[in-house]
Formats: sequence, C-alpha cells, structure tokens
Amino acid sequence: MMGRRCRWMGLLLGCVGLLLLTPSLQAEDAFPSQVTVRKLADGFAFTEGPTPDAQGNVYFTDQPNDRILKWSIDGKLSDWLKPAGRSNGLYIDGEGMLWACADEKNQLWKIDPTTKQVTVVVNDFQGKLLNGPNDLWVRPTGGIYFTDPYYQRPWWTHKQPPQAKRAVYYRSPKGELSVVDDSLVQPNGIIGTPDGKTLYVADINARKTYSYTIQPDGKLTNKKLFCQPGSDGMTIDSAGNVYLTSGKVLVFNSAGTKIGEITVPESPANVCFGGKEGKTLFITARKGFYAVDLPFGRVKP
Repeated sequence: MMGRRCRWMGLLLGCVGLLLLTPSLQAEDAFPSQVTVRKLADGFAFTEGPTPDAQGNVYFTDQPNDRILKWSIDGKLSDWLKPAGRSNGLYIDGEGMLWACADEKNQLWKIDPTTKQVTVVVNDFQGKLLNGPNDLWVRPTGGIYFTDPYYQRPWWTHKQPPQAKRAVYYRSPKGELSVVDDSLVQPNGIIGTPDGKTLYVADINARKTYSYTIQPDGKLTNKKLFCQPGSDGMTIDSAGNVYLTSGKVLVFNSAGTKIGEITVPESPANVCFGGKEGKTLFITARKGFYAVDLPFGRVKP
C-alpha cells in the first residue's frame, strides 16, 4: 500500500512539474490572436528601415524623399537627417552608432548620432560598386552582415548591377569584406539572434527564408530553410519569435512554425521593436508608419 501511494505521489509531482514547465516551454508560441494596429503618421513616399536606439526612439527612412526620420518616445516625429544617401535599411548597434545602407551611393555608412557625421565604411567590393546595400545587422562582436540585391533606381546612372552576384556580405571588425552567401536569388531582409549564433536571411524573390550558424570568424555554415515565404524586413523579439513582412507581418517561432500574423492597412516593408517599454512593434508600410503593442519585447544589441 505504501509503495502504491509513493508511486501515485511521484506521478502527481511529475504532472505538477510538467504544468509548471509548460508555460515557459511554449512562451514563444503564445502569440495573441488579436492585436490593434494604430497609424502613427502618413504622407511619406516609401517608408523603410526602422531601428530603435537605447531609449526606445525609432529611426526610419523615407527613401524616395532622401531622409531619415525620428519617432521619439513622447510621440513626436521629426526629420533627423536630410539628405541621407537615400538610405534603405538602418541599424543602431550596442554603442549607439547608426548604420545605414546608403542605396544612392551603393555604400554602407556609419553615422554618429550626436554629430550626425557620416563615415563611409564600405565603398566597393573588389574595385566595383556594390549593387545597392539593402538591409543589415550588426553582430554583438562588431561584425556586420548586409544584403546586396539589385533594384534599379531612377537616381542611378548605371543600368546593370555592378556585381555579378546578388549576395550576402560580412564586414569583419577589422574592416575585411567578404561574400558569405551568393546563392540567393534576391537577398533582402536580415536579422541575427542576440547571442550572435544564428543569422536569418530572406530570399524575397524565391519566397524563402534561411537560417545559418554563425562561426566565430563570421563565416556562415549549416544553411537551412527556416520558413516560407521570403521577406522584405525582419526582426526578432525577446521570446525568439521571428517577424517577417510579406503582405502582412508574419510571425514564426524559432522552429520555423507560423504562430501569428498582423494585418496592416498598407503592405509592410520592415519592422522593429521600440518604445518606452520596448514592447511596441513599429511597422513601416508604404506611405504610412504604424505601431502595435505586444506582450513580447525588443532584444537589445
């Protein structure tokens, strides 16, 4: 009788333990079924590249109008930099530097947030212009990954891509530039995990998004299909969920399973987390700038 009671007690404790573990195991799957999207501003030509600073202010681009704007945590919108190299993707690193894909110049810029001084970090590859850096991510150790597809722009004089391959590049902390993947059709959105171990890259024309293992030297290995479709912009939340923009904002857990979606009045281009609490998802979508509050927060660089 005592043995049977002990066995039942063990089973009960096991069940209690399972119940206690379940919420944490499925935290990244608990995406809300309904969210409220609010418009913050409109009247832009085409919005892109949102990125938060340490305080939660969000910077984004209005590329055709050649400017970078700032949405402050107190709800004020202002022009921050104009002209801005017709920048597309932006990223603020752990030191507060603003990195920009200066599409007009086919360059990668670093911008001091205090002085707004621009430093050209990447000007070419093997003596030729880049095709047009589109989006980027700065790894915790300082290296930079960026996508270089080709979208013909009216402000360019050339009519063909300068580089033969539409590739993903890596710039090491020492300034060395290398191609880490040139097998994609049109690489676009890019984001990495906060531990610096995994990189996600969207092949927008192939409608696929891949994951890679990041090696200490910056090289990429273990390429896997993460999910379908591809994406324009991407971000990650504190639960490890990956957000893509493809008609809607699509949300996938770290296993590549779709767990939610957000419908936006205009087709979204890019996303990031910001705001005072870091739990507001900001969405650049064509001529508008939108936001939605979520239970998950931003991952600080």
